[in-house]
Amino acid sequence: MDGTLVDTERLWCATVEQIAARMGRPLTDADMAHVLGRPAAYTAAHLHRTGAPAAPAIGALAEELDTAFAARVADEVIPLPGVPRLLDELVTAAVPAAIVSASSRQVVDLVHGALGADRFALTVAVEDTVRTKPAPDPYLTAAAALGVEPRKCLVVEDTPTGVAAAEAAGCPVLAVPSTVPIRPAANRTVLDSLERVDLALLSFLVTSAQGN
Repeated sequence: MDGTLVDTERLWCATVEQIAARMGRPLTDADMAHVLGRPAAYTAAHLHRTGAPAAPAIGALAEELDTAFAARVADEVIPLPGVPRLLDELVTAAVPAAIVSASSRQVVDLVHGALGADRFALTVAVEDTVRTKPAPDPYLTAAAALGVEPRKCLVVEDTPTGVAAAEAAGCPVLAVPSTVPIRPAANRTVLDSLERVDLALLSFLVTSAQGN
């Protein structure tokens, strides 16, 4: 969702950067693996563990990150290029789509509503599984709810954490990197945008993965 369907990955990074700086712990490039595609609880634990001198308790910090991020998202939900068209193609073809996110239910519902609830069969937020990305649980949960085998579900992701979760679940992946580069691999296609993606390409990627 964040950085894949909507331009919110930058809002999450800005939220973490602002709160970390206030705690006397400026972010560096080395922190990005612990921020991108990660839930607030994970990022809070990382900041706490790596020595933010003014950090509150992990639970309070995670709540602060979630609340601040949700406020930014509420003010600014911008679909990424090609997303509305592609979602409409899926609806017209009766292909079910799901949002699978490491963001909180509050943030997922904001984006879900902004993009159009009728465009999605279901949503999976961080609260909906015991383990979140990079564990496969969120994608396995979504596939089961859709009634489709994971290997027949194409996952669109923008972070290495999300790609790892999708591939651990056994799903073919279309990666559209938002911040950190992602390399092509078996059953993983990498493009720079969804603008040139259509239903025919999505179908081809799923079919091709079945033969590997």
